[in-house]
Order: sequence, then structure tokens, then C-alpha cells
Amino acid sequence: MSGNEPITPEPITPEPILQLGLSFMASKTLLSAVELGIFTALAPGGRDHASLAAEVGLHPRSSADFLDALVSLNLLTRDEQGIYRNSPAAEVFLDRAKPSYVGGILEMANARLFGFWDNLTDALKTGIQQNEVTHSGAPFFATLSQDPAAWRNFLNGMNGVSTPLAGALAADFDWSGSRHVVDLGGALGAVPAAVLRSNPDITGAVFELPPVQPVFEEFVAVHGLADRLTFHGGDFFADPLPQADVYVMGQILHDWNLEQRQFLLKKAYDALPEGGTLIVYDAMIDDDRRHNTYGLMLSLNMLIDTEGGSEYTISDATQWLNKAGFAKVSARPLIGGYTAVYATK
Repeated sequence: MSGNEPITPEPITPEPILQLGLSFMASKTLLSAVELGIFTALAPGGRDHASLAAEVGLHPRSSADFLDALVSLNLLTRDEQGIYRNSPAAEVFLDRAKPSYVGGILEMANARLFGFWDNLTDALKTGIQQNEVTHSGAPFFATLSQDPAAWRNFLNGMNGVSTPLAGALAADFDWSGSRHVVDLGGALGAVPAAVLRSNPDITGAVFELPPVQPVFEEFVAVHGLADRLTFHGGDFFADPLPQADVYVMGQILHDWNLEQRQFLLKKAYDALPEGGTLIVYDAMIDDDRRHNTYGLMLSLNMLIDTEGGSEYTISDATQWLNKAGFAKVSARPLIGGYTAVYATK
């Protein structure tokens, strides 16, 4: 060969487009498996097709295809004897009995978000959220908290998405010298719980809407942190913030419009002591707006699920924090498309 032969370009096919357009099928297969408790049923050990299908209530017509679809998605394995087992990742993260369970966000996506996303086109054309309060006009959190099952599902969802981030944040930040951390809008307290477990000299609190407290107390009791992790009920727009030397705002700013974001950041700045730190984390969009697909998709989700929320770039967050008064601001990637921004007063 002379080395001058023309390079034949790869043929263009519709396969990637079709796979993307139909990827909701794989998503819903996983969501249904979580809803049915497939992974929890398999946590004690392998099961054959018949016994597993009977336990979770699968109809014979679909059971084999459903379970084998989970095998093909690398969520289950099946050996030569036909015994199904959880994949290593599913065993750790999708068994409801484990503290590492992240399925809460998948349960919430299945119960709420999957159906709401059917109205994405309407949201894009109108700019109007498409969730439970679309036609009522009532405040989102106040409305949701009136339905105990939906409220618990939502809080467990927030806890599910926060659990892996909590471990990453606890490991990434230098907590030495910190005495008390308060998670503002921290749901069930996944982040301070992770911090307290690895830093026995620190105490923590969650500042949340009062209806969160009963579910929060259950979570704290299970994790054995009732003596170090407390609850403060209130509204961070209207009420004074509890004293702390570290505040956390995780997946909070993306719920609100620009004016509200700037208000919350300035309020945190004013409440912190000199040398105190505010940690903001979200699925921030990369400044070039090309690479963090998850952040961009989540921003569309905020269009659907909030009145004025969206994701934002790392540069946006830095500018807002500087405007609030923070002199030292730095950003570092966490996991799964999330970024943490550390701002010191």
C-alpha cells in the first residue's frame, strides 16, 4: 500500500437517531423494575425465572422478555442454569434495604416525571410548567406536601439523587476546622449525614419546610445520627437561617428564577461568619454549553417541574456568588455531571 489511498468515510445510518428516539423504552423498563422490586427480591441471592416472576407479580406472557431485557441492559445476569442475579451495580444501588440505595429518584421519576415529560413540547412552546400544579396555580411544595404518599415519594427521590453526591462532597471538601454544617433545603439530610459519618467532631442540621420533619426523623433514626443531626423548620425566603460555619445549597438554586437565586446567595453570605463557606452544587452546564448533556436535560426537567427554574453554567454561579460578596470562589466536578462551587466569606 502506498499510504495515499483515500479514506472511506463511515456510512451514515439512522441507527443512533432511532436508538435515541426510542430510549424511553429502556428507561421505562428500568423504572418498572424498580417499582416492582426486582432488585430487592434478588438481593438475598439468585432466583429462577418462575419463582422471581411469581414473587413480583409478572404475567407469564411478558415475564421472560422483561427479565432478559434487564439482562441485556446489564442490570441483571443470567447463568447457564437460568438463575437470575443482580449485576454488581444493581446489587449496591437498587436494593431498597441498603443505605446506598439510589432508587428513590427513579421511583419519583416513574411516579411523576415520566408522565410530565410527555408534555415537553407544550412547555417549550408556552414556558409553563407541566406538573401537578400546572392548572391549579398553587405553590408547588405546598401542594405536593398535602399528599402524604406523593410527598414521601418526592423526598425519597431527592434523597436518592443526593446519596452518591453526598459521599463525593464529603470526600472532596476539607471539613477540618468546621464545627456545624447546615444543609439549606436539604430534604432528608443525605449530605450532612455523609459528612457527619466521616467527621465525628462535626454536628449538622437540615433547614427545610416543616412537613419534611417526620420523614427526616425516620431517615436520621435509621442512620443513628439523631444526637448529631437536627431539623430546623422554616422557609429560607422568609425566615432567618440557622447559624453555621458551613452552609450547603444542593439542587436548590435550579428551582428558582434569577432574582430568587441572588436573594438566597446574599442571605447565606450575610448569615455566615467571616471565614465561613457556602457550598453550592447542581448539575451545572459547562460554560461552553456543549458537553454536560445531563445538565441540559435536567434544565428541561426544571422547565417542566418548576415555575422559573433551570440549570445554569459554572460561570453564572461564580458571578452570582461574587456579586453576593464572596471573595474566594472555586469550582470542582463531583460525579455524574454535577459540579460543586465553594465560596468563602
